[in-house]
Formats: sequence, structure tokens, C-alpha cells
Amino acid sequence: MIGWMLAIALAVTSPTSDLVPPAPDQVMAMPPALQTMLHEQVIEPGRTQTHRMQLLFKLMSSDEGGLAMQYDDQATQTVAQAFQSRQANCLTYTMMFLAMAHAAGLDAVPQEIDQTLAWQQRDNVVYRSNHVNANVRIGVQRYLVDVGSSFVIARRAAHPISQQRLLAQYYNNRAVQLMTNAQLPAALAHAAIAIELDPDYPTTWSNTGVLRTQNGDVAGAEAAYLHALSLDPRQASALFNLVSRYHRKGDEQNAAMLRKRLEKVQSSDPFHQFMLAIEFEKQGDGAMAASYYKRAIRLHGGEHRFYLGLARAHVLDGDTRRARRALEHALALAKDETTRAEYRTALKTLQDTGQLQ
Repeated sequence: MIGWMLAIALAVTSPTSDLVPPAPDQVMAMPPALQTMLHEQVIEPGRTQTHRMQLLFKLMSSDEGGLAMQYDDQATQTVAQAFQSRQANCLTYTMMFLAMAHAAGLDAVPQEIDQTLAWQQRDNVVYRSNHVNANVRIGVQRYLVDVGSSFVIARRAAHPISQQRLLAQYYNNRAVQLMTNAQLPAALAHAAIAIELDPDYPTTWSNTGVLRTQNGDVAGAEAAYLHALSLDPRQASALFNLVSRYHRKGDEQNAAMLRKRLEKVQSSDPFHQFMLAIEFEKQGDGAMAASYYKRAIRLHGGEHRFYLGLARAHVLDGDTRRARRALEHALALAKDETTRAEYRTALKTLQDTGQLQ
């Protein structure tokens, strides 16, 4: 049984020895060498904002005198660290782009997708992730800068956030990383800065509750969960953790009350239904898997991967006719040609063999 749940801003990061949190004004600070590259390759030759934006994209991606940044979903770093490693996840890439865009005089803002299907489980902790990107405005035109978007299943469109929240997410991520490395004092120090930067962000409070639980401060953990719920009564991780907390201390009345709230939140969450469907599929129960895939589709019908899962569930039940219909829906919803080609191949395989790979 899962002991507690932790909802985090972005992907969990890889181990690092940086225990002392950097000052907030240093997280997005550009090192001198990067400033020089920006001036020489973007600002000086870029006469218009559109030209500067094009040159900035080239600087970040080109391996011919540029940064050639590589996507790594485990690489949460400061801008200076990313400049050295040439690796970034969506948070770090967004921070790096924004730092250079602002220096180049571009109107760019961070955005967040706060409901995505991305999770991991380690040592009885479930990590659920959000996603960030940047939006650039040039006159009446809008441009989206998004790395890693092909890996994200999103329920809602991105919405603008403040730079304070973006920085809070950096410290939030680092706190989670340090916790996974058993560096609890350092993790709590990072979480404290995240709260100071953005005290109204419920995710940070819920994460702080998990950190305090790990640190043996159960009363402080309960207070953090309750504060998260005061900011967002539907905060699933805080609800889940409080239910577990009240159950462990024998407070079944409060546990039952919050469990009902949690079940209501989960019943309207297509991603929760999707994960339940996957579990039943793993158990070989095609009928139950199909019922939960259908629930996910009713809640969020535009996701082609939900229909792919439904097709697999029907194959488990030997219903190739319904499987084909679900796969045809997936094909119709898929936007990129690579995925569409995969679905066309799957349809042919289904027709020829009655199976899905």
C-alpha cells in the first residue's frame, strides 16, 4: 500500500551534491560566457524582435557554435549549471529561455500546465508532475516555447504564472530530489524558500507535509496538509496524505470525511481513471480496464492514448470489432504523422492477427 503521495511541479531530478540552496536571484542568472554568446549571436545581429527570437532558438538548439541543449527530464538546474551541462528539463529550459529572452528585449512569460499525466513511484512515494513552458508575444502574434511537450498528456491548456512561482517550482523540485537522496535538512531548506517565494502555492505546502512526515514532524506535516487544502480544497495529494494520517492515529471520523472528498476529486480526474484502467489491464481484466478507459474518455475525450488503451482492453476480451473502432478514434485524434503511422500499422496488425503489439 502506498504510504503517502507527493505532487511535484516537474520531473524528479537526478542526484547532485548541491545541498545549500542558491539565492533566488542566482537561479536564472546568466554566467558571463552565456551573456557574451547572447550579445554576439542574438542581440547585436537581431534587428527586429522576430529576428531576435529566431536567433535565440538557433542559439539554444544549434550544435554549430550554439548551446545544443539536450532534453533530460531529470535535469533541474540553475541557468549557469545548464550552461555547463547543456542539459535541461522543461523547467530549466524555460528558465534559461526566459533569462535570455528578457535580456534580448522580448516579451516572454512562463506558463504552467498543472494537470498532466506523468508520475513515478519510489519507496512508497508517488510523484505526480506538472509541466511548464514559455509564451512570447510579438505584436499580435503569440509563440509557444515548449520542450518535452510530446511526452505530456495535458487536461487543460497552459496558463501564465509569475516568475516567483517559476522560481518556487525550482526550489520545490530540488526539495523533492534532496528528499529522495535522504538529505532532509537540505530538502526542508529548499522547501522553505519555495514557500517564501510563493506562499499561496498549495503544491509546495503539500510537498512540505511529506518532507515533515519523513523528518518525523507529524504535527507539522498535518498543519502543512491542512494549509494546502485551505488554498485548494481539491488538492488530491494533501487529501490522500491526510486520510492516511487520520487513519493511522485512529481518527476515523475525519478520515472518512476526507476520503469522500478525495473520491469525489478522483472520480472527476481522467488521469486517475486512466491509471486504474492500466492496473486492470496489467491484471488481464479487459472488461474492467475498458470500463475505466471509457470513464477517462468521458472526462477527457480528446486524448488519443486513452482510445489506444481502450483498444488493448477490447483485445484482451477478444472483441476485435470494438478494438478496431477504438483504434480508429485514436488515429483520428493523433496530430503528428509519426503517431498516425504507428496507429495505421497497429490497425493492420489487428486486422491480420487480431492482436495489438
